[in-house]
Amino acid sequence: MTAQDTAQRPALRSQRLNQITNEPHTKLDALVKAHAPFETQANFARFVVAQYLFQSELVSLYNDAELTTIVPDLPARCRAEAAKADLADLETEVPAPVAGAVKNPTKAEALGWLFVSEGSKLGAAFLIKRAVGLGLSETFGARHLGEPAGGRAEGWKSFVKTLDGLELSAQEEAELDKGAIDAFNRFTVLLEQAYTTTPELA
Repeated sequence: MTAQDTAQRPALRSQRLNQITNEPHTKLDALVKAHAPFETQANFARFVVAQYLFQSELVSLYNDAELTTIVPDLPARCRAEAAKADLADLETEVPAPVAGAVKNPTKAEALGWLFVSEGSKLGAAFLIKRAVGLGLSETFGARHLGEPAGGRAEGWKSFVKTLDGLELSAQEEAELDKGAIDAFNRFTVLLEQAYTTTPELA
């Protein structure tokens, strides 16, 4: 390995994951902006449909016994119920599951999915400010974007510190990368689905 390779290779696992997901992350951000979720409450409701679909697919990972031994507060981090409550606030029906959800991922793959889900809480700090402009808040309609207990930065730092400290094989590192990329691609699919199907009013 040359000195240049060493310079380009991130020292931390979390930095590598940020690097390899940069492209799907950028594409997803552009897609979210294109759908203008903060123009109207109806537009925002569709965004919440996508968030609920994504979070509900990850409930089993957030409650996985093996993963909880790695991240003890994992079950409390799940936002599926918050997104479901937001749908009720926005008088939007809970959507039916969309085919293609993650099924029985390896431990490392699951951590890749969780890395993306947990990382999105940082971006939610900006989104909640936009949601306030629609008359929504952390207690009505935009609960899933709310500040987690203990704060966004602290929750993220503790998750990343745990992830960066794990002993993983080369195979597991590859699975971790795959999980993170798959998570971004999956949310993109769910977002498109949410905006192409008209949500029914509850």
